[in-house]
Amino acid sequence: MVDSRSYRLSNIDMIRGLVIIIMALDHVRTYFMITGTQHPMEQPDIPLDLYFTRWISHFCAPVFVFLAGTSAGLMSARRTKHAMAKFLATRGLWLIFVEVVIISTGWSFSPFEGAAALGGARILVLQVIWAIGASMLVLAAAQYLGEKTCLAIGLIFLLGHNSLDSIWPAGTGLAGNDPLWYGLLSPSSTTVGPYLLLSVYPVLPWIGVMLLGYGTAFVFKMPASQRDRVLIKAGLTMIVAFIIIRISGLYGDPNLWAVNNSSLQATMLDFMNITKYPPSLLFVLITLGPMSIVCAYADRVNGWFKNTLVIFGRVPFAFYVTHIYLIHALSIAFGKYQGYSTQELMTNAIFYPAGFNVGLIWVYVIWLAVVTMLYPLCKWVANVKAQRKDWWLSYL
Repeated sequence: MVDSRSYRLSNIDMIRGLVIIIMALDHVRTYFMITGTQHPMEQPDIPLDLYFTRWISHFCAPVFVFLAGTSAGLMSARRTKHAMAKFLATRGLWLIFVEVVIISTGWSFSPFEGAAALGGARILVLQVIWAIGASMLVLAAAQYLGEKTCLAIGLIFLLGHNSLDSIWPAGTGLAGNDPLWYGLLSPSSTTVGPYLLLSVYPVLPWIGVMLLGYGTAFVFKMPASQRDRVLIKAGLTMIVAFIIIRISGLYGDPNLWAVNNSSLQATMLDFMNITKYPPSLLFVLITLGPMSIVCAYADRVNGWFKNTLVIFGRVPFAFYVTHIYLIHALSIAFGKYQGYSTQELMTNAIFYPAGFNVGLIWVYVIWLAVVTMLYPLCKWVANVKAQRKDWWLSYL
């Protein structure tokens, strides 16, 4: 299948496909492995397999946001600055609408009924699609400054935001008492009429990640051999920087690590337990670093595995929206089998009954089933996007 959009590169699509199916694994865990595992990495005695299952999902959001910026940078060679500004602004607003209206509904299945545990408040969740949309709105203006300036601003955001850790107000959980501006750099909740607005993805660092992706898009315009060398060097540099900064404990993540004298494994798990909400400097280094290296070798992978990932990577929006509804629907069907009522499960997973649970092996089985069920739809959408150039397809 040849994509008529010449700015696409198969290695970008492969990496995007890889991270989005990993994201699906984490969402299956969220909706099926409820009891005591909504925040598994906070447990000191967490099993290694569960730790790994949660930890690998860390790659998803930064790679997703970074490559959104990269794709915009590659697209900019085909459009004027004004056309890019219009596209980024309209797509950004569209994504924010989708997050608030369509995706929030998928998480709860109850857009007009509030959560009883929160006094009837209706939950609107701002997650990765919101972060991408808001970052695109900023990029719509910033791209007039040029790639180098966007790169510099992105680096300032990423290198500097942890300096505010000790002074930025922390959110109050689900209380709904936080001013909206808290959500720029801290997970927060704000009551807006009958709605509880949950800012899960504080947007300032994610803007930095997208600007970084836009500012480094020139790397993907290089000849393949040169591009791959740059990606490998950049990846190794980020990994080494992560190790040095993390060992020092001086900066880069508010969650400090400590030596566990009784267990080397516990020490290593604590060492790698970095902060995602908001993404710390160390979080970005240890996620984008390895993926940069994987991206460098992506062109050397062939066969059905790569082709499958490329299909998913060409239609991440269709996959993302659909997989939330599918996973939630499957969890309701499973809950009915366990004896729970549909009404108990027509809510966000954090409010599911305490006894609702499956083992980790079943999380992987359900995840594989979800990915398999979504493949025909994604292949069809990818074929449509490859064969046609209708303007609205760029928004899917």
